[in-house]
Amino acid sequence: MAKSHNGENPHTKAIAEFVSGFTFERIPADVLKRIKLLTLDSLGCAIYGINLPWSRILRETLGEVDKTADSAVWGTKEKLSSPHAVLINGALVQSFELDDVHRVGVLHVGAVTLPGVLAVLEKDASLSGKEFLAATVAGYEIGPRVGICMGQEHIGQGWHSGATLGVFSAAAGAARAMRLDVAQTINALGIGGTQAAGLMAAQYGSMVKRMHAGRSAQSGFYGALLARKGYTGIQDVLESEYGGFCTTFSRSTDRFNLAALSDGLGERFETMQIALKFYSCVGSNHTTLDGIREIQARRPFTLNDIEKIIVHGSQVTADHVGWPYKPQGLTSAQLNLPYCIATYLIEGDAFVAQFTEDKVADPQRMEVSKLVNVIEDPAITALGSRFRHKVRVEIRFKNGDVQEETVESPRGSEHKFATEEDVIAKFRKLSETQFSCEKTDKIIDLVMNAERLSSAQDISTALQA
Repeated sequence: MAKSHNGENPHTKAIAEFVSGFTFERIPADVLKRIKLLTLDSLGCAIYGINLPWSRILRETLGEVDKTADSAVWGTKEKLSSPHAVLINGALVQSFELDDVHRVGVLHVGAVTLPGVLAVLEKDASLSGKEFLAATVAGYEIGPRVGICMGQEHIGQGWHSGATLGVFSAAAGAARAMRLDVAQTINALGIGGTQAAGLMAAQYGSMVKRMHAGRSAQSGFYGALLARKGYTGIQDVLESEYGGFCTTFSRSTDRFNLAALSDGLGERFETMQIALKFYSCVGSNHTTLDGIREIQARRPFTLNDIEKIIVHGSQVTADHVGWPYKPQGLTSAQLNLPYCIATYLIEGDAFVAQFTEDKVADPQRMEVSKLVNVIEDPAITALGSRFRHKVRVEIRFKNGDVQEETVESPRGSEHKFATEEDVIAKFRKLSETQFSCEKTDKIIDLVMNAERLSSAQDISTALQA
């Protein structure tokens, strides 16, 4: 029998009020500096991803079925309808496990927020740089809060949280860019929320994980587009006891925290809790690679010296990345911790050049990966989602020596955030695989000085080849 439905939506409404009323003047100075760096990082990830095999298939397929030339596919001369451009651009940001992550909310935020916001400003020259920044921050604030509400159990149940949670960031960012009022923004969230989807089994050897963020961005964008015309969505999409987002995706009536949705909204900015990646693999692997890096710095060793590597981590880490490696494609390789450890030990790094299709079944990597055992440490699991990436790395050497390193947060994390110089250097490295130095410099200047732009359309124009 269906449960009663009272339609109360205090948290969805609070989110809509925040998004609709958010202005540039309300962005704290530290958040303003951070959102520019986060934006630049996401755009660099997208530009790098243009010619990857899965990106080419997506571009070619949608180009064959969509001849509307409204919105740019970043880094190319191609244009499609806005929803399809949003889908591709979101997929490009997430195309090579290089983009940001809100670790507690378990969400890649730029990939789902920026495509819709930039699609809006591409067609509306009246949107200033300040409006662009306000819309972007509004989007970045919402998805992570839904993730915090749901907890790490959400991804543990098999949902790809980047895809499911992302619709709320996407809808919020696009709604603010379109200047929707509170009622319209509630509808945008309700339309986006009902489209939430994404299965974590996509990490095992498929290309489709790369597309999840794009579909999430597209769903939220559709929500804002339709809401602007008066189309209505689920008014209590987050609170509804029957068929609401939280109850349905948690398979419960109590394994979520609704208060987290609006707690501190507009006062405590989750944008400051978003981390960047300096390894080209899933974020769950970075603390381990940093741990090995620290051990190697104080106690140099070679591959032949190692007897075994044991990684003690949370249950989520063990489940998400700790399975015995089998060659199932590049996506799976970038998510598998034993493979990433092997790659780092063999090549001394784990960035874009180290992950190529011809190395997926590399016999040496496969052999070295067998030295790695990833196990749950109940004490780390008990620390909760804010420490889900904490690890204790134990390297046992053939001569009997044992070295350990505990790492709570990786380089580039919210606790060890990268310098402006490091973020710009990463952007240059990625952008200059496709663009000239001059064009790269122009994009950097536009993003880092966005608040001075009379029309933020200049940014979307600069992203076209």
